[in-house]
Amino acid sequence: MNVNYDYYRIFYYAAKYKNFSRAAIELGTSQPNITRTINRLEEDLQCKLFLRNNRGIQLTPEGEELFSHVSIAIQQLQRGEQKLTDKSRLKSGSVSIGVSETALNIFLLNKLQQFHERYPGVRLKLVNYSTRKAIHALERGSIDLAVVTTPTELQSPMKEILLLPFHDILIGGTAFSFLKGQTLHLRDLANYPLIRLNESTMTYHFFETLFLSHKLNLKGDIEAATTDQLLSLVIHNIGIGFLPELYAHDVIQRGDIFQIPVHEKIPERRISLIYDSRHPFSSAAQAMEDLLVSDS
Repeated sequence: MNVNYDYYRIFYYAAKYKNFSRAAIELGTSQPNITRTINRLEEDLQCKLFLRNNRGIQLTPEGEELFSHVSIAIQQLQRGEQKLTDKSRLKSGSVSIGVSETALNIFLLNKLQQFHERYPGVRLKLVNYSTRKAIHALERGSIDLAVVTTPTELQSPMKEILLLPFHDILIGGTAFSFLKGQTLHLRDLANYPLIRLNESTMTYHFFETLFLSHKLNLKGDIEAATTDQLLSLVIHNIGIGFLPELYAHDVIQRGDIFQIPVHEKIPERRISLIYDSRHPFSSAAQAMEDLLVSDS
C-alpha cells in the first residue's frame, strides 16, 4: 500500500490534538484541508479513523492502533531532524568530563579523538578523578559527565550506562620472571610484595571484596595513588599487582612485564558513563553522550 507520507503526518497532529482546527494551525494549513486529507487516508486504508460528533472528534479503535505506530515514526523522525540541526549548529560550547585514569586510557581517548574531529569548535575539559570523586563532582554540578570504572555504588538521581567490559590481571616485572609458568592462588600473594591502589579508590574496594569472598585480607606492601603509578612500580620491579588487561597490553607486548595467571576467577568490571538525571545536557554534552554510547 502506497500512502502519501503527508497523510500520516496530518493524521498524527489531528490525533494528537483531537481537533482538526488546532492541527491545521500547527501545520500552517486550513481546517478543510485537514478534513479532506483524513477522508482520503480513511479511503486508502478502508477504515474509519475518527468518530465525529458535536463534542469534537475521537479516535476509533482502528485510529488508536494506527496512532500508536505513526506517533513512534513521527517522533523518531523529529529526533533525527533535531540531532542533525544540533550537529550543524554545534560550532562552539564546552564539555567537562571527570574521568578515571583507567577509563581514559582504555576507552575515552579514542572517543575524544572522534569527537574533536567531528566538533573541532567545542572545548573539552578533562578532570582526573577516581570513581568516587567523579560521582561527587557530578553531584556538585562541577562536571557534565563522568567516565569511570565499576564498581560505582550509585544512588538516585545518578544514572549509569555501561560502555566497555574489561578484566583485571596480575602482572609482574622481569625480576619476578621465576613466576612465569606458575598459577598463583590469591593466598599465595602474601609471599610477594603486592602493590595496590589506596583505600579511597573503588578499585581497592573491588579487590578487597574479592579477597574477603575467599576469606582473605587485602593487605599490600606498596600503595599507589593511580593506575599509572602502579604500572610504573611493577615495571621497576618494586612488586607485583593487578591491572586492567587492556591497560597492560602494550607493555606486556614490549616484554617489560608479564601476566601471572591466578587460580581464582576475577569478576568482570566495566567502563561506565555516569550522569546526574536532574541536570539537562547542553547540546555539546548531549553530542558527547551520543558518541560515547554508540557501538557500546
